[in-house]
Amino acid sequence: MVVRDTMRILVVEDDKKIASFVANGLKQSSFAVDQSANGEEGLVMAQSVPYDAAVIDVMLPKLDGLTLIQRLRKENIRTPVIILSAKASVDDRVRGLQAGGDDYLTKPFAFSELLARVQALIRRASNSAEPTRLVVGDLVFDLLSREVTRAGQKIELQSREQALLEYLMRQTGRVVTKTMILEHVWDYSFDPQTNVVDVLRASIAQARSIRIFRKR
Repeated sequence: MVVRDTMRILVVEDDKKIASFVANGLKQSSFAVDQSANGEEGLVMAQSVPYDAAVIDVMLPKLDGLTLIQRLRKENIRTPVIILSAKASVDDRVRGLQAGGDDYLTKPFAFSELLARVQALIRRASNSAEPTRLVVGDLVFDLLSREVTRAGQKIELQSREQALLEYLMRQTGRVVTKTMILEHVWDYSFDPQTNVVDVLRASIAQARSIRIFRKR
C-alpha cells in the first residue's frame, strides 16, 4: 500500500484557544500545520505556500476571512477552504460559499467533524481516496476504528502513542528526526532538546513489544 505524503494545512484563527485546539488536533492526525492570527498574514502565507487545505475564521483582524478567500480566488489560488464562523444563518453560509469557501462549519464544533471535512476536501481536490488503514509488514493501523494489530494480535495504545505510531507509519522509508516528530505529533512550543520522544518511543517498543523503530 502506498501511503500519502504528509499534508500541510493553514489555520487562520485569531482566537488562541480555538487555534491551538484545531492545530494540535490536526498535528496529532499527522498533518503539518502553519498558523496565523490575522487575515493579512494568512493571505501572504496562502499566496506563498501550496497548502493542501486551509481553515479560515470569518472575523479576523486586519483582513476578514471572506475578503481573504475572495483575494485568493481572484489570484486563482484553489486551496480548499473550510470557513469557521459563529454565524449560523443560511445567509451567512451562502455568503461564505459565494466568497469562494468550499465548506462552512459553525462554532462550537467537534474536532472529529472538522477533521472529516478536511479529509473530504483534500480527497475531492486530489481525486484520490484517503487510506482507511496503514500497513507496515505485519503491523496494521485501522484509521477508522483506531485499532492497532500486529500479526493479527491487538495492541492497546494511548492516544499520544497512536499519534506517534501513525506518523511513523506514514513516513515509512523516510528519515524522521526528533524535531519532525515534535513538530507533527506535539505542539511546536515543545523544547527540541526534550527527551519526550525517546521516552515514549521506548515505552511503546518495550511495553507493547512492537519494534517499528528499527528493522527486524
